[in-house]
Amino acid sequence: MRLDYEKLFQEMHPGFFDRPYIAGMDEKNIYEEMILLLAGFDPLAVEIPVPDGITFGFYQGDRKRLLQVVNEVDPDWVPIYKPGCRVYCAMDEDRIASFCMLENMGRHQGLLFAGPGCVGTVPAYRRQGIGLKMVQRVTGILKDEGFDISYIHYTGVARWYARLGYETVLRWNRKGFLLPDQSS
Repeated sequence: MRLDYEKLFQEMHPGFFDRPYIAGMDEKNIYEEMILLLAGFDPLAVEIPVPDGITFGFYQGDRKRLLQVVNEVDPDWVPIYKPGCRVYCAMDEDRIASFCMLENMGRHQGLLFAGPGCVGTVPAYRRQGIGLKMVQRVTGILKDEGFDISYIHYTGVARWYARLGYETVLRWNRKGFLLPDQSS
């Protein structure tokens, strides 16, 4: 399958590089766009152990509580977590340990795109596999729902997602797309 990733990016995120918060970034900051073809994704292929007692599922709790946890991880994400968005969480009893949105990104170049977005883990729960296991489960849900491609937009942790099979298709900084030899 051959996709035009720059065209796809521009279609999905029109005017992205003109946004003030992007234009104002440090030029040294490099971010990546990643994809995973869901037809070949096996959610059990990578074993990710998590601590006992951690459970996973769609968030059904109080929105105010969710936003407090999102704010603890990244205050800039709070307005992105709009009412009605689908949120998946890792829970430790009644505490949110990790969270992400499931974003339907629509049909592009003949394929259905979706992906986990604004993935965060509360500091006390980091480095235990919880966030990665959550993304693995979400990716499996997207496959089960009939999406063709899981898309990670605007990440600075590409190696983390690559553990599940996600591949970098574009790198960029505030000025636009980078050539492969410009991104290291």
